[in-house]
Amino acid sequence: MKLSPARTAAFLQRPDQAIRAVLLYGPDFGLVRERADILARTVCPDLKDPFRVADLSGSGLTADPARLADEAAQMSLIGGRRVIRVREATDRLTALFTSFLDTVPGDGFIVAEAGELTGSSSLRRAFDSSPRAVAVGCYPDTPRDRATVVRDTLRAHQITASGEAAQYLVEHLGSDRLLTRAELEKLTLYAGDGSHIELDDVRLAIGDSAALAMDDAVMAAAEGDAARVDRVLDRVFQEGESAVSIVRAMLRHLQRLHVLAARLAMGGTAAEVMRTARPPIFYRQEDGFKRQLALWSEVGLRAQLDRIAQAELQMKLTGLPADTICRDALLAVAQAARSRALPEGLSARR
Repeated sequence: MKLSPARTAAFLQRPDQAIRAVLLYGPDFGLVRERADILARTVCPDLKDPFRVADLSGSGLTADPARLADEAAQMSLIGGRRVIRVREATDRLTALFTSFLDTVPGDGFIVAEAGELTGSSSLRRAFDSSPRAVAVGCYPDTPRDRATVVRDTLRAHQITASGEAAQYLVEHLGSDRLLTRAELEKLTLYAGDGSHIELDDVRLAIGDSAALAMDDAVMAAAEGDAARVDRVLDRVFQEGESAVSIVRAMLRHLQRLHVLAARLAMGGTAAEVMRTARPPIFYRQEDGFKRQLALWSEVGLRAQLDRIAQAELQMKLTGLPADTICRDALLAVAQAARSRALPEGLSARR
């Protein structure tokens, strides 16, 4: 069964009774885990209940395929439906899940978690083609998604935020849901329930996060500051940020800059095109965007977009260290930006 994105939120809160298994997959591990927890709690509110929740690994099922059906058919000693969680599911489990979905023994509810799966994934096809199963993609948060998470989290703690503080959170929190939740939890502990937060409060609470450092690396690359790129990437990697996330952040920034450069080429001024940016440009980044629009043309940005897209492809296909590919790509963008600068410096049209 295929689930449209518009139905996902409602399904997660109340899965169809006919569905016996759900596959959650995608590059956003945090969102995969969060949605898996939500689904599991629809069956068993206490995810630590040893009688009603079974945790299995993909490698464990590969070694003992019969265990999936056994766990699904087993009855809880204290009553109630059981949840069987399968971690690290891969295409190697396709035959096992296909067989299971043909027979669906017992009444156990299966929640399988996987990483990024391509459209040709046999495991995805097995879930999509079965009337008893659903596959749900979990992709990095959009600004709208982050805004919703921020609003709901602050509301749960009865915390109000200024417009600048809320915008800063949306612009600077990472695209991984688990990291976003962790940063917001840190913020709510810092602020306290029932409080009001301003921009400075937010910067103090999450200013040292890897997501903010990643944003700094992206801005430095687009402005041609190779030394800062190198220095900030050391910090970002030390804090555990993935090279893929950094490359994708660079790609998103270049795409945004490309749209603005195209509008600038049509005759607008930097100030005019920046006012039209959606989401709005954070005011403390306005000077950086002006400098970058002065450096880059639409054609030049298109070349850098191709460069960064190739870097992500190399991470997936070559087997070379992802951190090295990421660093080389951002430094190449910085070098290209530096080569475009005039000796006396540039300033955007006002």
